[in-house]
Amino acid sequence: FLVTSLDLKLGKKVNEGKTKEVYELPDMPGCVLMQSKDQITAGNAARKDRMEGKAAISNATTSCVFQLLQEAGIKTAFVRKQSDTAFIAAHCEMIPIEWVCRRIATGSFLKRNPGVKEGYKFYPPKIEMFYKDDANNDPQWSEEQLIEAKFCFGGLTIGQTEVDIMARSTQAIFEILEKSWQPQNCTLVDLKIEFGVNIQTKEIVLADVIDNDSWRLWPSGDRSQQKDKQSYRDLKEVTPEALQMVKRNFEWVAERVELLLKTKSQGRVVVLMGSPSDLTHCEKIKKACATFGIPCELRVTSAHKGPDETLRIKAEYEGDGIPTVFVAVAGRSNGLGPVMSGNTAYPVVNCPPLSADWGTQDVWSSLRLPSGLGCPTTLSPEGAAQFAAQIFGLNNHLVWAKLRSNMLNTWISLKQADKKLRECTL
Repeated sequence: FLVTSLDLKLGKKVNEGKTKEVYELPDMPGCVLMQSKDQITAGNAARKDRMEGKAAISNATTSCVFQLLQEAGIKTAFVRKQSDTAFIAAHCEMIPIEWVCRRIATGSFLKRNPGVKEGYKFYPPKIEMFYKDDANNDPQWSEEQLIEAKFCFGGLTIGQTEVDIMARSTQAIFEILEKSWQPQNCTLVDLKIEFGVNIQTKEIVLADVIDNDSWRLWPSGDRSQQKDKQSYRDLKEVTPEALQMVKRNFEWVAERVELLLKTKSQGRVVVLMGSPSDLTHCEKIKKACATFGIPCELRVTSAHKGPDETLRIKAEYEGDGIPTVFVAVAGRSNGLGPVMSGNTAYPVVNCPPLSADWGTQDVWSSLRLPSGLGCPTTLSPEGAAQFAAQIFGLNNHLVWAKLRSNMLNTWISLKQADKKLRECTL
């Protein structure tokens, strides 16, 4: 249930941009209201038009994109959608840099790099940054310029660590959105984002908005079908009919962006344990699966003591058509994983609960398998869940997004730990 912005007590206007206004919220300290406008601009507002309904379209698009990224594990300023045209965000001091990530060379990149043909693909995607300065047409900046500027926002000085975190985050955010558009046969060509420092937590978060002004989107990878703001930039003259065409493109994106939050792909993990004494180990696997949004079932069966029952359980999961990864948890002599692997085309991974006394001997029953069996072994319950997630992530962008976000967050925490340690020793 969405209340309107009017039901919220608005404080003073903190900021006003070309397409939005930012208000303080006296009843929600540390938060602001981001209010979109029915305005479309291009070329630093050299071209500017009113587009009826654009505020609602932009707000819907941004809210879906931020929800997707937040559920994946990316730190953002987004709190919740408040009305058709506004959302609530954490109050941030904005870092005046536009971070651009490109998969395909087009637009301004071609002008700045003559000789590069449109369509050139960047592996990995290319990161560029531009200093927000309308008077000088947002000049491109280098990493060195950003570090030497010695900016300080929200009490945080922007140094090498912070620049590295923003660069890494930009690539991860682009890749998550690129992967999320692929099931709809849509190519994310490039993306423009901004970061801010959350004034309460003092950490760098993805802020501002990500709407149809923020990217290039080509259905079927075909530029002539572009659905983004470029269709407005390319207009020779702005007529009411032309603006309607641009609006239809924006509506097309707003409708489909909701599908980014869903997936048609199913999947589950079935953990088979040789004995109920292995339950604690198995529950760790189930808990880790839940963090990736993967359903997990636990079963008890022994391939040594009841092979017919083990194969009956296997057939039950093969028969309903849901893609399944089996995890075999068996201590001592592990017959469970190899027997399953030899009798199913589904992936099987061993995750034996090794004991301190016989573990070094027992593990060989999981590692030394008869020929013709492909059954990897991981000793960590969390590792077994991650292995399953990587399999499902091939066809499920929501699982893949969580994996990609985990990689980023692990990298950031190491980077911050290193900075903290160096500050202590200096």
